[in-house]
Amino acid sequence: MSDSSITAHTALVYLMVLVSASDRDMSDSELKRMGDLVQTLRIFNGYDMEQLVSDAEACADILDADDGLDDAVSMAKAAIPASHVDTAYAVACEVAVADDTLTQEELRILEIIRHRLGVGRLTAAAIERGAAARARSL
Repeated sequence: MSDSSITAHTALVYLMVLVSASDRDMSDSELKRMGDLVQTLRIFNGYDMEQLVSDAEACADILDADDGLDDAVSMAKAAIPASHVDTAYAVACEVAVADDTLTQEELRILEIIRHRLGVGRLTAAAIERGAAARARSL
């Protein structure tokens, strides 16, 4: 694993990228959702929006390496305070539902993130249900 540490904000970006890139197709709707989340969620207060692209590219570079997924998740876990793991999981879920399609790969990445961050099953189910409800349209 890499020695480098990342900020909590960057860790959230990494989790969003992990979910979006899991099916090897970062859709426009997922990318747009990432930008929207960074601009609107209080958890991103103080984050420089100009960093989004470089943070996403850094995560993609990590993913290209051997054990990249494990390294990226470990870096994110180390940077996110234990009191905010539910919010981190929620951000990942928001990206997963952005394109109205949950692939098996996205579901697997969400499961990995949930387990590694230590988000409980009931908490995760509530977060997932809320993300799905917010993504629905008529």
